[in-house]
Amino acid sequence: MRQYLSCLGGVTLALLASCSFANQSVAPNAQSGFGSNTEPQQSSFTVVTSPDPLQFSAPSQTGTVTLVDPSPPNGAVFSLNSSACASSDVLTVSETDSQHYQVTSSSNLAKCTLVASDGKRTVDVTVNPTTSHSKLAVPTPQPAKPIGSGKIQHVVIIIQENRSFDNLFNGFPGADTAQTGNNMGQLVTLKPLGINARPGDPGPYHNHYEWYYSYDGGKMDGFMVGAPSSVTSESPYSYVPKSDIPTYTAVAHSYTLADRMFMSDTGNSFPSHLYLIAGQADLSDYVAVSDNAYNVGWGCADPAGSRAYQIEPDSPSDNAGPFPCFNMPSIGQEMDAKGLSWRYYASALSSTTAYSWSEYEAIQYVYEGPDWANDVVSPPSQFLTDVSGPSGSLASVTWITPTWVDSDHPSDDGGSGGQQWIAQLVNAIGESPFWDSTAIFILWDDWGGWYDHVAPPQLDSMGLGFRVPLIVVSPYAKTKYVSHVDHEFGSILRFTEEDFGLPAMAASDARADDLRDCFDFTKPPAAFSPFPVPTPIGASGSYRYDTFDSRSRLPEVDDPTTPPDAQRLTR
Repeated sequence: MRQYLSCLGGVTLALLASCSFANQSVAPNAQSGFGSNTEPQQSSFTVVTSPDPLQFSAPSQTGTVTLVDPSPPNGAVFSLNSSACASSDVLTVSETDSQHYQVTSSSNLAKCTLVASDGKRTVDVTVNPTTSHSKLAVPTPQPAKPIGSGKIQHVVIIIQENRSFDNLFNGFPGADTAQTGNNMGQLVTLKPLGINARPGDPGPYHNHYEWYYSYDGGKMDGFMVGAPSSVTSESPYSYVPKSDIPTYTAVAHSYTLADRMFMSDTGNSFPSHLYLIAGQADLSDYVAVSDNAYNVGWGCADPAGSRAYQIEPDSPSDNAGPFPCFNMPSIGQEMDAKGLSWRYYASALSSTTAYSWSEYEAIQYVYEGPDWANDVVSPPSQFLTDVSGPSGSLASVTWITPTWVDSDHPSDDGGSGGQQWIAQLVNAIGESPFWDSTAIFILWDDWGGWYDHVAPPQLDSMGLGFRVPLIVVSPYAKTKYVSHVDHEFGSILRFTEEDFGLPAMAASDARADDLRDCFDFTKPPAAFSPFPVPTPIGASGSYRYDTFDSRSRLPEVDDPTTPPDAQRLTR
C-alpha cells in the first residue's frame, strides 16, 4: 500500500550518508568519469539516500539506499548490513538487488546505524531523529544563493514525452540502471524495444491508477497491472537500444545527465506540465489533478461540462474532478510581475485534442488575458525562426513542447522525429548569440508506463513519481557528468526562481534542490559544437546520418557492447 507523509507532531528520521575511506572522503555526487582512460580507484563506491536526507514522520514509510559504483566492474560485492537497526526495531530493509535497498520505518523512531560495504571498505549510514513539518505545507525555502552570478539570462525548458530512465538510458555509463525487473515477484530480463515501436494499442498505460499499482508500496513490481490487453507480455519491461538514440546519447555525454530526476506527481502529462509551470497540481491539501478531461483538451477551451480527473490520497482511482481551468500562480505570472519575458511554444492552441501539450491553456488568467496572444505560440517550430539570425530573440524563460510526430510517445507515428527535433532546438540555441547566457533543460514529462527500478521517495500525497531522464545543456554545464543528486520537476522551477529572483510558488519548488551540482560557473563559457541532425528511417525507430555540418560530431562513448550481468532480485 502506498504510504504518505503525515503531520503527526512526532519525530522524523533523517538518514544521512557519510562516506569515509581511510581518511579520504568520497562525495556521493562526484563526476562519474566515464569516457576516461583513467583506471578506476580501488573501493570507490558511494552511498546515495533518497530523499537526502531521508525523512520519516510515521511508521511504514519508505525510502531507498543505493550503493553506486562509478567505475563498474571493479569486482565489488555489495551489501547493506541492517542488523543494528533491525534488532532495535527501528527500520526494516528489503533488498531489491545487491546495490538497491528499500528502507521502511517502524514505530520505534530511535537512532541506529546501517553498514554499507563493497567487500573492501565499509561505510556507516546513520539514522538520526530530526523535526518534521506539516504534510503539504509549503516549507520555508533556504535563502536563495544566486545561480551563476547573473551568467544565465535565458532558461529554456524542452519537454519530451513518456520515458522512464531505465527505458531510455539503460546502460549509460556511470548511470544507475537495471537490466532486470520485478514483475510481481518474478525476475524478468528487460528486452530491447525500438523507440518508435508501440507494444500494443495504445501502448503502456500511465495514469495515476497504473502508477499506484506499479509502485506497489515501493516494491516496484506491478508495471503489468492495469496494462491494456493489447500490450504484449511484459512489454513495459523494455528498454530502447542505444543504437536507436545516438543523438540523445551524444548530448547527454557532452553535457550533464541526471539519473535521479523524479516526477513531482504521480499522474501523466497534464499534471506533470502543471508542475513545470506552477509547481503544483493541487486542488486542496489532499486532492490533486491527475489527468486532463478524457479525450477532450487541455484546459479552459474545453467544452462546457468537461471535467479533469483528480486523485485522493491512498487511492488508485482517478475520479471526475473540476472543469480544467485554474488560477494557481505560475512562473509566467511571476515573470510578468517583474517585467521579464516568457514564451510557451505548444503544438496547438485552444485545442480540443488530448495531445496539444499546451499547459497555459489551463491557467485562466493567461487564457483570458493578453499573455495568450503575446506569450503562447504555435506551432513549436516557430521557435527556430524566433531565435535565429542577427535579429533573433529569446525570452528570459521558454517552454517548448513537441508535436505528436516529434514526441517520444510510443506509437506508429509518434517517436519518429524526437531526436531530430531536439538536435534542431539545441543547435539553434547553440549557434545563436544567446548561447553564452543560456541553460537548457531537456526532460521527459512522465514515465510512459515503462519499468524503472528506483522506488521514488514519497514526500507528500501527490508524489514523488517515477524517474525520468533530464539532460542539462549549457556553456556552464558539467561535461561527461552524471548527477546522482535527487531532483524533481520543482528543481527546474527552483533554478529559475533563484536565477531571476522570484519567490517559490508551491511545495515542490520550495523543497526542491536547484540543480546547482550540474553546473560549474567558475569556468568560462564553453564553445558550442553542433550535433548532427538525424533522419529517422523505418518503423523500428532507427536513425541514420546522411549529411551534416562538418563541425558536427558524435562523441565516443565508452559503453559496454553487452548488458552487465543480470542483477539478482530478492523479496
